[in-house]
Amino acid sequence: MERAQAFASEFGAEHAFGSYEELLSCPDLDVVYVASPHSHHAEHSLLCLRKGIPVLCEKPLAVNRRQVEAMIGAAEANNTFLMEGMWTRFNPAFSHALELVQSGAIGEPQLLRADFGFRAPYLPEGRLYNPALAGGALLDIGIYPVFAALSFLGAAKGIVAQAKLTDTGVDATTGIVMTHESGAVSILDCTIVADTDTVCTIHGEKGNITVQSRFHEADSVVVELKGEQARRIELPKTGIGFYHEIRAVEEALQHGWTEHPKVSHAFSRLLIDTLDRIRELAGIRYPDFD
Repeated sequence: MERAQAFASEFGAEHAFGSYEELLSCPDLDVVYVASPHSHHAEHSLLCLRKGIPVLCEKPLAVNRRQVEAMIGAAEANNTFLMEGMWTRFNPAFSHALELVQSGAIGEPQLLRADFGFRAPYLPEGRLYNPALAGGALLDIGIYPVFAALSFLGAAKGIVAQAKLTDTGVDATTGIVMTHESGAVSILDCTIVADTDTVCTIHGEKGNITVQSRFHEADSVVVELKGEQARRIELPKTGIGFYHEIRAVEEALQHGWTEHPKVSHAFSRLLIDTLDRIRELAGIRYPDFD
């Protein structure tokens, strides 16, 4: 409680609480943003949803499909808003790239390549390396390339995946190839032991579109059509990018929605199903959850 009071005093917050349960009793509470470790997303979201309190939950929505179903079920049972915090979907550059692809600007998409990698210090008890916290590259940052592939190309009908595991058992690096129902192919990788370009390029029959690095928070896209000079489209985000996601939540609450159409419950189910399958194929296990 002392830490909460000190934080409230430093940043001018009206309230301070000693537990999550106390926080949920706040009369001025509009929505809760769950940003605890992956292992606790379901537990903390369910605390809110069962009290009818709207939730924006950081990605991944949960560790597996069973947890996701419990969360969506609680949201539906209590007619309460729930959205997975895939902030990238609302950022201007990514949104514009998606609109261009959907409008046929590069013809039928054939191939998507996306990566995400950075070198993280090896801290076995930290959230990135601890299996009890559902750590590893895939759920923390690999979710972005998978999200991009599903957004641009639709559901996957075939998946090949391999991972290099750390001494703690989480994945240090994971590589994925997916064949999508549209016929397109995506080639994805993620790592927490090396810095990578972190770009997303969609190749189509007429050209390609690249969401610049780092693509999950990009401020521009490059469009290259056959026979034309490449053009860069500047689409700066507001602040560090969370603004656009927050406005989307505000829109949903104002309309009384229980989900947002851009990151729907159906999409979150598709995403976790894909991640579950990748983990199964790559041998990524969380003993506390699997």
